[in-house]
Amino acid sequence: MADQQARTSGDKRPTEIPAIRWEEPPEGPVLVLLDQTRLPAEEVELVCTDASALVEAIRSLAVRGAPLLGIAGAYGVALAAARGFDVPEAARTLEGARPTAVNLSVGVRRAESAHQAALARTGDPTAAAVAALAAARALHQEDAEASGRMAAHGLTLLDELLPAGGHRILTHCNTGSLVSGGEGTAFAVALAAHRAGRLRRLWVDETRPLLQGARLTAYEAARSGMPYTLLTDNAAGSLFAAGEVDAVLIGADRIAADGSVANKVGSYPLAVLARYHHVPFIVVAPVTTIDPDTPDGASIEVEQRPGFEVTEVVAPQVAGTGAAGGIPVAPLGTQAYNPAFDVTPPELVTAIVTEEGAVSPVTTESLAGLCARSRHTPDPA
Repeated sequence: MADQQARTSGDKRPTEIPAIRWEEPPEGPVLVLLDQTRLPAEEVELVCTDASALVEAIRSLAVRGAPLLGIAGAYGVALAAARGFDVPEAARTLEGARPTAVNLSVGVRRAESAHQAALARTGDPTAAAVAALAAARALHQEDAEASGRMAAHGLTLLDELLPAGGHRILTHCNTGSLVSGGEGTAFAVALAAHRAGRLRRLWVDETRPLLQGARLTAYEAARSGMPYTLLTDNAAGSLFAAGEVDAVLIGADRIAADGSVANKVGSYPLAVLARYHHVPFIVVAPVTTIDPDTPDGASIEVEQRPGFEVTEVVAPQVAGTGAAGGIPVAPLGTQAYNPAFDVTPPELVTAIVTEEGAVSPVTTESLAGLCARSRHTPDPA
């Protein structure tokens, strides 16, 4: 089960916020999560003692973001193994928590495979649990390293496309350290540009209906000292029309074999705007987000979220109560269309940046080549 473990004021936590960590107190191992539903008002940590609590945290978006979901999934399998639960059952439950994000199933399967291999080899559940945890920790470390490489490749691409510097970047949703073992994906590129003195402005879409841009990206940008401005999602078009956007940088929850990109709903309209205004539209994601088993965008299962997220304005949870308040903004009984993601076709994507480099144009062949190179890259020591 999960409970609120700790609360810290905003000025006491470093910029590189530990969104997830494994701990082993005397009463048994736990997975500790920074509850992202409570940001930016307060920093509260959730303590998960079993996979079902982690599933609840994933579905409620307390933990979110494609790379971090993969890490969380792997740790969830390790937690089930260490606590003596049915590992295959826990793995299947974790995989189904959010269907669009492919990284979740990648992380779950990696830890589960390590567990099964060790169990078959030794017959010892303890050794198998140790193997699952080692796999989760390795994935966590690899993601941190991948984040740094994505930032470097992304900044190089930006400088090639925009040699004048002074980049004005528009981003959507949240792609920083809150979703990664490192400093993120798309946000990490913007942060690298800021550190290099080449970021003029980070335009932050608020990202309705749950405001991940307003609550989380603005929070991370402020803590990093970046020049940023928050805008409503429907104001993006006026920014493009005014010539105030040099590039769009987003993350991804699943990239199909043909290069179709599933990301937080609202990404596709930005791609259309970017194409019309001749602005680069760049996707930044680890290679694990590319799913060769999903042939095209039409094959991506898009998660449908509850209607109340649209028909109500949900206030942050009240400290110490675990309760959330919602203020109705639509008539009682109003039906709502609330997909969590939309899909951008590859012809609207200027480039996909991964830890293995960038691909442009985005095609089935270029992505297959990238994945092949990744499989032949030695694992980090």
